[in-house]
Amino acid sequence: MKRRDFIKIMGSGAFLMPMASFPLPLLAGNQDLDYEKWHSYRLTYQVNLPETGKKARLWLPLPHSLEQTYQFTQGNNWSGNAAQAKFDTVGKEKFPVFMAEWQGEGERRASVQCIIKTSNHAVNLDHYHISGNSAVPGDVRPYLESAQLIPVNGIVRDVAYSIIYDEDNTAIDKARAIYDWLIDHFRHDETTRGRGRGDIKFMLENSQLSGKCVDVHSLFVGLARSVGIPARIQYGIRMMESKLHETLGGQADVSHAHHSRAEFYLNNLGWVPVNPADVCKVVKLENLELDDPKVEYLREKFFGAWEMNWITFNYGQDIQLANSKSGKLPFFLFPHAEIDDQALDSLDAEKFSYQILSAELVGTGAKF
Repeated sequence: MKRRDFIKIMGSGAFLMPMASFPLPLLAGNQDLDYEKWHSYRLTYQVNLPETGKKARLWLPLPHSLEQTYQFTQGNNWSGNAAQAKFDTVGKEKFPVFMAEWQGEGERRASVQCIIKTSNHAVNLDHYHISGNSAVPGDVRPYLESAQLIPVNGIVRDVAYSIIYDEDNTAIDKARAIYDWLIDHFRHDETTRGRGRGDIKFMLENSQLSGKCVDVHSLFVGLARSVGIPARIQYGIRMMESKLHETLGGQADVSHAHHSRAEFYLNNLGWVPVNPADVCKVVKLENLELDDPKVEYLREKFFGAWEMNWITFNYGQDIQLANSKSGKLPFFLFPHAEIDDQALDSLDAEKFSYQILSAELVGTGAKF
């Protein structure tokens, strides 16, 4: 579908590549992914909160171990001068979080370290077949529901059905159609603050298909859910350089390397990773056409695979942090802090100072 056709829809309302092999040639200077090797990282938060106000609270998202086929943690520690601090969990999924509290004015500092192991993650779609039982498991059903910024009806459903064309298409065909449509129509925008808001109703109603990873992956999730495909966003941070493209990695200081990915659910297979945001990013930053070999390669690679030079914190939506006065957060990607019950802007470095560091660890020992 061309962009002009999308505008018409707003006014009025498959081909599948197997994941086990990638027939497109590797790009010069890049390497294919090793799905057997594990990497170890140390993630470090260094936070200094403003000294004003009578009390302050801090919440940090931490890497989870809920999907141990490609990521698990090996321990956390902290130091600082908080009056109270603890490692806790948030949400019914029990995503890990660090919480700290200070009483009175003065210096407020905290340093938190985590050890994480990751392995590149791919799902083999070669021999996937549809089972006669299409019932969605009970623990997956929540990923069909609306969220604060991700409705699944109205214009979202209208656009989704215009993309999939045939309601009788299989779930994998529908997911691939949505994935391809987003790559063809969404524009990566470096001027977008943070990683975007993910307000998909606003984007669709105003024909503003641009932004960053949270925006495009919120669109993927909302469109997929609206046609009966469970989907969710994993929020995390890039930890090291990419073997696939120089713009898709992190360095030692990853304070501005937050990144999300998406996944959808197939019966008898489980969660399938996708990453249309990074395809859109390469298109924009290199000013490439959609039929460029680099784009074609990444388009196929990222339907069913994640390069795990990145870690995930959580896949929560509408998160209520314990003792927070900010209400439910649409997502928990950045450090969150409040002074005298007033939230600080996580993206304003002058008012909320923090640094996030990454180090790859060599050897078998997990050392802080």
